[in-house]
Order: sequence, then C-alpha cells, then structure tokens
Amino acid sequence: MTLLTEGQHAGEFLVSEATGTRARAAVTVVAASDLAPGTVLGMVTNTGVYTAFNPDAQTGEQTAKAILWAACEANSAGVAAAAIVRDAEVNGAELVWPEDLEAGEQTAALAQLAAVGIIVR
Repeated sequence: MTLLTEGQHAGEFLVSEATGTRARAAVTVVAASDLAPGTVLGMVTNTGVYTAFNPDAQTGEQTAKAILWAACEANSAGVAAAAIVRDAEVNGAELVWPEDLEAGEQTAALAQLAAVGIIVR
C-alpha cells in the first residue's frame, strides 16, 4: 500500500474570520524560499511588501502583521498572494514560524497579531 503525506492546505489554519472577505487582503510577498500556508508574515516598512516574519530584522518584518493564506513560491521580485490581515481566529498549532524562534519572540508576535485582530487559539 502506498503511503501519502499531505502538506498543509490553503487556509487550513483558519478557525473563523470576519463576514465575507473582510479578514483577507491581496498582498505582495517577497520570499527567499517557498512559504507554506499559515506562514506568519511581517511587512517591509519602506516597500509595503510582505515577507516571512523575522524577529531579528530591522526593516519592518520583525513585526508580525499577517498570515499567508496559500503556499507561495520563492520570488525575489514579489508575487501576488492572499493573507489574513485582520479580524480572524487561527489555530496556533497550524502556523509556520521561523525555525530559530525563541519563546519570548513568539509571545511578542502573538501580541502583534492580536493588535490587528488576529487571535491565535
């Protein structure tokens, strides 16, 4: 028998969201590597593009602002994507964080997401 292993599906992390599509937005994502659905995103302040949350950065992406809806391939020029940016509840066990994230950094990021109305359960 063949064993199949599925990756995370688009929006699998979502518990609930605001009526309609108020919780989602079209964003531009710049990625150094492929990003999975549920990746926590920060926004580069001077360009407005989103990238994987990086607590060690100094250009804006050190602040958690959104969660990537669907997989995004690496692209240094930027690619259109959908993200949860406000008014939603998400499953914390389904979120994708940087591998070297420390507990205090994650706690701060959870507070940053709560500030924009994204509640992690």
